[in-house]
Amino acid sequence: MAARLKRCVVRRRDGPEQHGVGASCLRELRDKACGVLAIDKAREPITLVLAEDGTIVDDEDYFLCLPANTKFVALAKDEKWSGKSSDSGTSWLSEAADEVDSAAEKWKQLARQLKGDLSNIILMSEEDLQVLIDVPPSDLAAELAQSESKARVLQDTLQQVLDRREEERQSRQLLELYLEALKTEDSVLSKVAEPQAAPRKEMDVVDTGTSSTGTPAKTALSEQILAALREKPAPELCLDSQDLELVLKEDRAALASALGWDKQKAAALQAACDQELSKRLQQVQALHSLRSTSKGKKTLPWGDWPSSKRKK
Repeated sequence: MAARLKRCVVRRRDGPEQHGVGASCLRELRDKACGVLAIDKAREPITLVLAEDGTIVDDEDYFLCLPANTKFVALAKDEKWSGKSSDSGTSWLSEAADEVDSAAEKWKQLARQLKGDLSNIILMSEEDLQVLIDVPPSDLAAELAQSESKARVLQDTLQQVLDRREEERQSRQLLELYLEALKTEDSVLSKVAEPQAAPRKEMDVVDTGTSSTGTPAKTALSEQILAALREKPAPELCLDSQDLELVLKEDRAALASALGWDKQKAAALQAACDQELSKRLQQVQALHSLRSTSKGKKTLPWGDWPSSKRKK
C-alpha cells in the first residue's frame, strides 16, 4: 500500500509565495520543495524548518507527527533562518486585515501551548503573556475547550506572572541605584583623603568585542532581541526561554559588538540570562514533579491557580 501523503506548505526564506505540496516522507518533501520553489541544484541539499519558530525538521518520526498543512521554510545551502522571515513577520503584508489575522493566529498558538502544558507559562516572554491577557475570556475559553470562568482564572495567573517579573525588575533597579550611590560616595571620600594623582598619559583601552583584524564580530540574534537587550532594564525577564538560550549560545565578542558594550558587560548579561533560564527550568521541573505525584491527575488543575488580576 502506498504511503499516505501529508499536505504541507512550503516557501523560501525571503519570499511571500507559498506552495502546497503532498509528501509521504522528508526526502520527498525536500525534492518537491526544490522543484516548486525553483531552487538550483548547486544550492542543495536544502534544510526544512518550521515557519512558526525556525525548528529544524530532520527527523522522519517528528515529520510524521506534524499536523497537515504545516508551514515550512526551505533554506538553501549556507542560508540561515531568521525570525523576520517567519510567518509572524509582515514584511510582505500590506492590508490591515492580514495583520489582524496574524495577531489572532499568534494568541491561538500560545493558547495551544498552554492547553498542552500549563507550565509553559513560565517559559513565555512578557509580550506573549500580555497577548493572552488581552484576549477576550470567551474566545480563550473556546480555544482551550474550557469554561469562561476557568479562562479568567488562567488570565489572572498570567497577570500574576507578569506582575512578579515587573516587581523583580524594579527591585533590581533599586539595588543597582543603591550600589551606584555607594560607588559614588566611595569615590568622593577617596578623592578627599588622597592627594591628587598626576594625570595619566595613556588612555584606557575599552574592549568593544571586535576581532583582531578590526572587523566587528557578527551576531545571529534578531534585531528584536538586540533591541530588548539594549533598551529594557533586566532584559532577561522579558525574553522567552528560547531567546534566552540564543543569547547564551551567542559568541561574547559578537554580542558585545552588536550591543556596543565591552565584554565584561556582555558577560554579565549572559550570566543573568543563564540564571533566569535555570530558574524557569527548575520551576517547570518542580511543577512536573508535583503533577507526577498527584492523585492520578495528568494535568494541573485549572481551578487551583490563584486569582489576583491587577487592573491596567
